[in-house]
This record gives sequence, structure tokens and C-alpha cells, in this order.
Amino acid sequence: MAETMRSGCPINLSMETLGDRWSLVIIRDIMFGNRRHYRELLSRSEEGIASNILADRLKKLMERGLLTRADDPSHKQKAIYSLTEPAIQLLPVLAQIGAWGRRHLPTTPELAIRAQLLEEGGLPLWETFMAELRHEHLGTPLPPNHEPVLPRLTAAYEALANCA
Repeated sequence: MAETMRSGCPINLSMETLGDRWSLVIIRDIMFGNRRHYRELLSRSEEGIASNILADRLKKLMERGLLTRADDPSHKQKAIYSLTEPAIQLLPVLAQIGAWGRRHLPTTPELAIRAQLLEEGGLPLWETFMAELRHEHLGTPLPPNHEPVLPRLTAAYEALANCA
């Protein structure tokens, strides 16, 4: 069933696709938390998403071409969610939202560190991380001399989380 959009404005269309309370949080958790299974997305969400909302948003994100779902070869009853290219291209948007939030809202150090590192790294870091995400989610080869980004972001988060 096709949705009726209010207008053809690119900002409006983006907000109609991503502007609900949970869609970008789910993409964030898959992108930065490497949470690829439903149970991980449900139980490890800092924001406490409800199971019915998670199921609905995953379905909508798949319908909108931002996620794919595949059977997990290691467990017959599990599925793996993967980012698509359009979702991976949201990384700069998420980096900018994180930078804005750090400047204007009362963030916590451990949850703000990844946004800080992304802001400081700028476009070169974003491009490196997007190549890493493409490798992990789409199976593309890594560029030569690739220096992994996600482990650096995770280590910075864990260092601060363990101090809290």
C-alpha cells in the first residue's frame, strides 16, 4: 500500500520517512552499536523501545528501502538486519545531528563521545566509516589500508561508560 506524501519537498519527504521518534534511533543502533538482531535492538536500546514499536519501525524501514532482513545462518529462528546504501548515506546526517545535540542539549559524556569523534574526524572519517559499513552490510571490499572506525568509536564509548 503506497503512502500519500504531503508534498514533494525533499525535507518533507525525508521527515516523513525518518521523522518519527524511533527510525533514526534504530538506524543509529545498527550503525554504531552493530546491533543486527531484533533481540539486540530491543534489549540494548538506551531509550527502551517497546517490542511492538520496534517491529513496526523495522517493517517500515524495510519497506522504505533503508534496511534488509535475511535469515541468520547461525540460528534458524533469528534474522539479521542490514543497512542499505541509502541508510549508510545517512551517516553524515547522523554525525551532524549528533554535533548539534552536543552543542545545544544536555548530553552525557559516554553517549556523546562517538558524536564528538565523528564531528572532529569530519568528512574523511565519515567516508572511511561508510566504506566499513558497506563492507559489513553490503559485502563490498574494504579500501586498501583501511583503518577500522567502529572499534575506535566503541572503545571510546566503553572507556567513558566504564568510568561512569
